[in-house]
Amino acid sequence: MGFNAKRELKRFLEEDIGKGDITSKLIKQQQITAKIISREETIVAGVNFAKQIFALKGCRVKVVTNNGKKSKVNQTILEVRGNAYAVLSCERTALNLLSRMCGIANKTNHLAKILRKTRSRSKLFATRKTAPGLRQFDKIAVEIGGGHKHRMSLDEMIMIKDNHISVESLELLIKKAKKTRKPIEVEVENQNDAIFAAKMGVGIIMLDNFRPSQITSVMKKMKNLGLLKNIKLEASGRINEKNISKYGKTGVDMISVGEITNSVNGVDLSLEI
Repeated sequence: MGFNAKRELKRFLEEDIGKGDITSKLIKQQQITAKIISREETIVAGVNFAKQIFALKGCRVKVVTNNGKKSKVNQTILEVRGNAYAVLSCERTALNLLSRMCGIANKTNHLAKILRKTRSRSKLFATRKTAPGLRQFDKIAVEIGGGHKHRMSLDEMIMIKDNHISVESLELLIKKAKKTRKPIEVEVENQNDAIFAAKMGVGIIMLDNFRPSQITSVMKKMKNLGLLKNIKLEASGRINEKNISKYGKTGVDMISVGEITNSVNGVDLSLEI
């Protein structure tokens, strides 16, 4: 089933509202105007989805700060007008999603800036380490922040990892994978396996937990063997803001960082009437 944002946002609202917002039903029902304000500097991400959440309850929304723009402290991101019950019953769902997406975009943007300072050719990728049910939103936030999605689901490409190899040999798995005509990536833990996978025609080789010096060594060896032309190399494992510049300087094609989406620091946002 394809991604249907409206369906997912409706599900988020239903989860939070349940049978009805019994507190907001107590207040006088009249038209109100509210603003979503950022309490800290942030790369804005997810305003289109926040707008849709309020629209599902008949509210009118004006986007003040667009996706990808930087918001200052106390800057308005959205303006909402609608029935008091409708606005307040949507408040937390909209803020939660917006806060998470801004946090992901922030982290991605921060790491991407570090890479750019090294004049690296490496591209920053997120992983499948996302919150269940939120992957599409998480990966969209990554793109807004200046990163790339990698694969979205298990059916997009073949990725042979250590646990697969513990069940069946790497050589046999690659032979089977090539028959499917799907893109193939192999996770390796040493230089010999990286060379072996390259010689077997694997498109992407993930160098798992390799130090930058080890990556440089692998790339030099592959270049001498004429194996670098038709493959991409991915660095993965324990990469963070403290060491990402060192990985960027190796010239590896892809750098994947799980903490972009699995250790999210949500942005402090508030809705004020």
